[in-house]
Amino acid sequence: MPAAPTARAVVLDTDIGTDVDDAMALALLLGLPGVDLLGVATVYGDTALRARLARRYGALAGLALPVRAGEGKPLSGREVWWAGHEGSLHTGLDGEAYEDGPAVEWLVRTVAERPGEVDVLAIGPLTNIALALEADPGFAENVRTLWVMGGAFDDVERTEHNFRSDALAAHRVFSSGIRAVVTGLEVTRRVKVLEPHLRRLGAAGALGGALAADIDQWWKFWDEQWNVPHDPVAVLSMVRPELFTLSEPGTVLIETEGEDAGASVFRPGGGGRTRLVRDLDTAEVPEEIVRGIVAAGTGREPAAAEA
Repeated sequence: MPAAPTARAVVLDTDIGTDVDDAMALALLLGLPGVDLLGVATVYGDTALRARLARRYGALAGLALPVRAGEGKPLSGREVWWAGHEGSLHTGLDGEAYEDGPAVEWLVRTVAERPGEVDVLAIGPLTNIALALEADPGFAENVRTLWVMGGAFDDVERTEHNFRSDALAAHRVFSSGIRAVVTGLEVTRRVKVLEPHLRRLGAAGALGGALAADIDQWWKFWDEQWNVPHDPVAVLSMVRPELFTLSEPGTVLIETEGEDAGASVFRPGGGGRTRLVRDLDTAEVPEEIVRGIVAAGTGREPAAAEA
C-alpha cells in the first residue's frame, strides 16, 4: 500500500486585520488538505493586535494556532496605513494569547531546523522576511520557496500596497537570491468575491460567520459589494499549482525612492530564481477558495460547489 503523501509544511507571514483577504487566506490554509500550517507571524503596524486576531481565527476553526507578533515598523520608514477597523468585530480579542518571543527569530529557527522543507507564504509587507535574511545568511537557502502576494507587473498600476508599504524590505528580499513565486495585482484582480460566495461562507460555522462579517465590513469600508481575494489567490498558487501558469525564472527589481517607491519590474532570465504567476483558472480559483474556507468552518473535506 503506497504511503500517504507528506503534508506541505507552511509558515504564514501576514498583516491580517486590515484588508479582509488576509483572514480569508488564513482560513483557506486551515481548510485545505495537505497543508501543515506550522504557525503564523504578523507584520506591519499593531502586530500584537494582528496576532490576537490570527489566534482568534485559529480558535474559530478549533485549533490552538501558534502565532507570534513580528515587526511593526517598515524598514523604509514609511508611515503605517491603519484603517481603524482592525479586529473591531471580534469581542474579547484582548484575551487571546499568542506565543512569546520575536517572530523573526522563530521564522529563522523554524526553517533552519528543516532546511529545504518549509514554504514561507508572505502576504503582507516583507519586513519580517528581510529581517530574517539579515539575521541568518542561510535563511534564503533554508526556505523551500517564498510565496509572495505583492507587486504590480503590468502597465495599469505602478505600485501595490505590500511592496509600497516597505519598499526597502522588498528590495532586500528580492536581492537576496531567495527562491520565490510572486502573485501580483494584475493576476489577483481577475478574481472577485461576490454576494453568492459571501452567503456560502456565512453558513460555514463560527469561522465562516465571523469571516463573512469581516468581509461585509470591508465592503462597506469601500462602498462596494465585492472584494478581490488577493492573498487566497497566492495561497492557491502554492497548493493548487495546476490552476496557474508561471513565468520562466527571473529577477524582481524594486524601486526604493521617491513617489514610485515599491514599483516592481520583472526581468526574465539572468540566473534569477523568482517566477511570476502569469495566468490562472478564473472559474475554478474562486470556487476553490470558497470550498476550502467552508471546509475550515465546518470541519470537513472540501466538496464540490453547491448548486
